[in-house]
Amino acid sequence: MKKIFKIAPLLAMLACPLIAKADYLDVIEFKMKESCTMTKYMDIVKDFNALYGPQGYKAEILSATYSSNLDAQIWVGRSKDGATFGKLYDKWLAAVADPNTAEGKLGARFAACSSNVARRSYNTR
Repeated sequence: MKKIFKIAPLLAMLACPLIAKADYLDVIEFKMKESCTMTKYMDIVKDFNALYGPQGYKAEILSATYSSNLDAQIWVGRSKDGATFGKLYDKWLAAVADPNTAEGKLGARFAACSSNVARRSYNTR
């Protein structure tokens, strides 16, 4: 029994790489337009997540409690890696210009509700 307690920390350290998770974050700072409410915007995000979530990209919205810019909201999109993000972003760009696609309809709703201020990307470790 004492041997198990001695080996357990070593086994846990060896297992960490198997459960470690690294994601790619797509971070967009945006401002709401006066004609839009957060409820309306979150409905758009919900529809976006229904379309892109099963493909490997899911977004959530952060509202600042403390920040140098309390007017801005933060979109955080998460995918498993940069390659997955790139494929889905290419798909989005190809489809958003067509108002008859799901992406085109979402893009129009986003544009009516918000304006992007800045965009960044991050790899998590």
